[in-house]
Amino acid sequence: MKTVITGASGQDGMFLTNIILNNTPGNVYALTRKKNNFNIKKLKYLNKNFDTSRLRVIEIDYQNYNEILKFFEDLKPNYIFNMMGPSSVNKFINSPNNMKNITIQSFDNLTNSLIETKNFCNFYQASSSEMFGHQSNKPLDESSTFSPNSPYAEAKLRNHKKALELSKKYDWNIFSGIMFNHESQFREDGYLFMKIINGAIDIKNKKLKKLTVGSLDYVRDWSFAGDISKAIYAITNKGSSNAYVIGSGKGNSIKTVIEIIFDYFNLNLDKYIDVDETLIRKGDPVSVVSNPKKLNHELGWNNIINFEDLIQICIESKINKF
Repeated sequence: MKTVITGASGQDGMFLTNIILNNTPGNVYALTRKKNNFNIKKLKYLNKNFDTSRLRVIEIDYQNYNEILKFFEDLKPNYIFNMMGPSSVNKFINSPNNMKNITIQSFDNLTNSLIETKNFCNFYQASSSEMFGHQSNKPLDESSTFSPNSPYAEAKLRNHKKALELSKKYDWNIFSGIMFNHESQFREDGYLFMKIINGAIDIKNKKLKKLTVGSLDYVRDWSFAGDISKAIYAITNKGSSNAYVIGSGKGNSIKTVIEIIFDYFNLNLDKYIDVDETLIRKGDPVSVVSNPKKLNHELGWNNIINFEDLIQICIESKINKF
């Protein structure tokens, strides 16, 4: 069994690598743009006894079709998890068209090289709830309308639609997971949870007077990345549909996130928080919540780590300087 994970250095890639090493007898080929981005300490944190002999970390240029083609020709993988690409909308802001083209071309290079080598192995495509892009009074599922309002969402939606198209054309087991927000101890500092936690620590240590956020009212569906990765693994191995919404089905406001974090550090939200609405991206919906019933019913997946415990995990990772 040979499994390829693109974007393996990200939080989802780390959890997936651990899950696959624990559940399959074969090798995992962790693809990354730069080898030094792949932090082996994260895997050892998840499993002190993981078998390093079954892991291959490979530096690859997703923009180079011939390089991708040769790699797949030689390896002949059984499974591919395409987690590659910027996971943050904000990374698209400085160079939106370039980042959009990179995301699309990388996906095309992967799928076209597999088609050329006639390897229609199980393929997971990481799609995003950003594709919905609109306000909805109901939780969002696989049949909800897409209305992307950023280059990031547009690129994700294009690849999502292409994955479904290729699945039908070649009778190919391509699965698109529409992932809602998820966090973990491996999340970078630029993301909301870690920004708030770092801000609280700095306020507690008198290095910061106040933390500024764009809104207290925005509601999002946050899950633990480890649980999301278990859903990805189950979909790619046992999925009976081409698309699945992956989320907790529960919404929480940014204010609730701050309250839990500030309570941990005995800080007063009203005293130490400023709101600056100019930080909000234009057109962002106020509330985005998933309806994962299809995933729940077909594959029996449910979140294990609840919202409060997720925040606790993230706080402790910062305190312990993971």
